[in-house]
Amino acid sequence: MDAGEVLIPVTMFAGGFAMIFGIYYLKTRQNLAMIEKNMNPKQFANRPAPYKNLKWALLLIGAGAGLFLAYLLDNYVLYQQHSNGHMDHGQNVPIYFALIAIGGCLGLLGSYKMEKKWWDDNKENA
Repeated sequence: MDAGEVLIPVTMFAGGFAMIFGIYYLKTRQNLAMIEKNMNPKQFANRPAPYKNLKWALLLIGAGAGLFLAYLLDNYVLYQQHSNGHMDHGQNVPIYFALIAIGGCLGLLGSYKMEKKWWDDNKENA
């Protein structure tokens, strides 16, 4: 058996263990820090997230718009035609990933702006 064949499963299990241990350790540290500041960790965990659905909706709308824009660019703007007349699609793969990420980020930015505006308006009324 080659060393690479043994190293991959060992690294995978060690990484999984480290991830689970890290999540548990950080959650415990967060709860202890909240107790030190006289806060109830269970009350913090049950706090509602009013803009959670808006955030997901704008993220997915932005990613979908980015994917559609990448499709349009790939098929109508950045296409390559060979000498035999065939169109060469699929050569602009990085543009798909880039525009999905940019669209998703713009969606999250819009969600942040809407949520911040709502919090600022409600802070003044209180």
